[in-house]
Amino acid sequence: MSKQFIETHENGVTTLTLNRPEALNAFSSDIMGGLQESLPRLAKDPEVRVVVLTGSGKAFSAGGDVKGFAAASSTPAQGTEKGSNESPQVTFENRVASLRKSTEISELLYSMPKPTIACIPGVAAGGGLSVALACDMRLGCASARITTAFGKIAVSGDYGGSYFLAKLVGIAKAKELYFTSEIVHAEEALKLGILNHVYPDHEFKQRCAEFIEKVSSMSPLAMRRMKSNLNYSETRSLAEVLDLEAEHMTHSFNSEDHKIGSRAFVTKEKPLFKGT
Repeated sequence: MSKQFIETHENGVTTLTLNRPEALNAFSSDIMGGLQESLPRLAKDPEVRVVVLTGSGKAFSAGGDVKGFAAASSTPAQGTEKGSNESPQVTFENRVASLRKSTEISELLYSMPKPTIACIPGVAAGGGLSVALACDMRLGCASARITTAFGKIAVSGDYGGSYFLAKLVGIAKAKELYFTSEIVHAEEALKLGILNHVYPDHEFKQRCAEFIEKVSSMSPLAMRRMKSNLNYSETRSLAEVLDLEAEHMTHSFNSEDHKIGSRAFVTKEKPLFKGT
């Protein structure tokens, strides 16, 4: 049996592939376990410059396993059976805690000190879309389709989708996409700012690789500080952002990468940053 979660490394880029194409890469315990184990480790690994998240086949991820939801809904909830000693309130709280734990992957993608890129080769729906939105950038193929989808199965949404989508498209459009579960095609997603780039299907993998190489060739120190500045700017005042920028610039001026970049700029050569 093929692995449902695949991690590969090449030239400072780690690619995490959700590999359950027969189910449109819907979340499974293997996929979620792989993400929960790998993301904290990769965030701390100095050899990793960029983290890429993608799906095999013609989907990024359809999100939650709806067939599993349907099966679960046909059985009595824990704590409600006659004679059960388990409190319904305790069960509810445990379920909330369990779900909150699994959604930490979105926090990790958003906050880890290196760029995260979602490559979307087709469908991204529900929690799958939410996880893609948690990444710093999203690249889609021309046939990609995205949808919040939650409304179609009468759930409210998770993995931070409501947070990220509202910031990308504005609160009114985000509400529309949540309330209607509308399917958005690649070009419209590009116009809305959900996708950074859209590439022809037959060029998708190559064009993604070129974009990722461009990002990974930059100074990891500078990218870490850029990401920190930009994330900080979402909730802080201009004065606070200016303070952080000044601090990060001072550190940057003292780095070896700054010297390498300055020399390469003058000589018009490609800089080979060391991350120091």
